[in-house]
Amino acid sequence: MLKEIHLSLSLVLVFACGLLYQLTLRSHCFFACLPLFTSPQGPEGLLRSGRSIVFIETSERVEPSPLVTCAVESAANIYPEQPIIFFMKWLSNATRLTPNTSSPAFSLLSAMDNVFFVPLDMRKLFADTPLFSWYTKVNSSAEKHWLHVSSDASRLAIIWKYGGIYMDTDVISIRPIPEENFLAAEGSRHSSNGVFGFLPHHPFLWACMENFVEHYNSGIWGNQGPRLMTRMLRVWCRLQDFQERGDLKCLNISFLHPQRFYPIPYLHWRRYYEVWDSEPNFNDSYALHLWNFMNKEGRTVVRGSNTLVENLYRKHCPKTYKALIQDVNGTVSREPGSQTGASWMYMTVEHHPLNHGQPTTGHTAEESWLSLSQHSPTDSSSSDKAGTS
Repeated sequence: MLKEIHLSLSLVLVFACGLLYQLTLRSHCFFACLPLFTSPQGPEGLLRSGRSIVFIETSERVEPSPLVTCAVESAANIYPEQPIIFFMKWLSNATRLTPNTSSPAFSLLSAMDNVFFVPLDMRKLFADTPLFSWYTKVNSSAEKHWLHVSSDASRLAIIWKYGGIYMDTDVISIRPIPEENFLAAEGSRHSSNGVFGFLPHHPFLWACMENFVEHYNSGIWGNQGPRLMTRMLRVWCRLQDFQERGDLKCLNISFLHPQRFYPIPYLHWRRYYEVWDSEPNFNDSYALHLWNFMNKEGRTVVRGSNTLVENLYRKHCPKTYKALIQDVNGTVSREPGSQTGASWMYMTVEHHPLNHGQPTTGHTAEESWLSLSQHSPTDSSSSDKAGTS
């Protein structure tokens, strides 16, 4: 009898091992067979906490670039008790995660406990907001900057509905943002929309959505993004110049000094990809916007280059650095190990190649902040300008 039991158990074990093996051969079914969302709270539950860090992908892009991966990892590290939500257009409520597990970026992010993917359904998102009438009438195929404009609209609706902090996918988090309702200044009296945060149903964001529709003009670069935030802030507040490095306060909105997110201004974006004689400590910053939209040259982070951006990766997104960053010979130190986490992932699309640094010339640590008041329409992006880099 005992022998029969052992034989039966052996057969069951062999069958289970065979089934497991077949699953691993079927398009890496360990991911394909995982449900899209595994948190018992569901996406609505997580978002309604009002504490989410939000990224958005408005294209059909699936694979995170190293820069996107670093942005997400750094946020997950800085905000370990808060959900990092990545809205992605290619997902749907019926989708099961089917990324190839040979993809180190996807594997790396999916193993992080507080990172979640959520479908971006704009029609559902814009319902009950001023943006719905615009969305149902606009011809997206005729829009030159649709990826950026749709990202500008999505971030307003998400943060208005649920609260939290929105970040572009080329923003590396380095310390927690202590504010609840805030806008980030790119320059004196000029706001960005690449990073902002509000409590749910804040009237400023509702006014922004109304203005988005009333003054819609996608032909003007950034008109629905940083220019929108700036003109609405001027309606709400009497903007003044910053005094030294202090922030400004208007009603219950904090207007944060450019040093908080833009210590290196857009005209000097290449400084991130250079070797510095003495690197800045960024003690006055909460996060760093790398201006990826400006990177038309396709600069990348190179292992061993000792550029500023390489050292930022080492410190603030070490897993991304180890798994994805190549040396001059095109190799990485190691691939990430097999991951078992089934968490939601978040990220936002920068609608341009997400790349990083290259070694160049040395510089000193002190970088004077330059006013961005002469921003031209082509200089402020809606993504890197504001979340679609």
